[in-house]
Amino acid sequence: MSPKDTAGTRRGDRLGAVTPGRIAIAVLAVLLLVFIFENTREVKIRLLIPEVTMPLYLALLATALLGAVCGWYAARRGPRRNK
Repeated sequence: MSPKDTAGTRRGDRLGAVTPGRIAIAVLAVLLLVFIFENTREVKIRLLIPEVTMPLYLALLATALLGAVCGWYAARRGPRRNK
């Protein structure tokens, strides 16, 4: 094999590896989904002025998605590291 082929194989192997961080994220995602779908009763939610009734899992899912978007945005806007 040429060095170019070997480098590509190593990089591909590393990207597909199961790491402790990926396992932790997968476990957290499963726990989040279990928590959301265990809470399916209807609840009243006050959004500043209007009051809406919706299943609790939709409110929790919307909150989780908003939190993920805010975290992603904050991570992108954070200080850049020089390589």
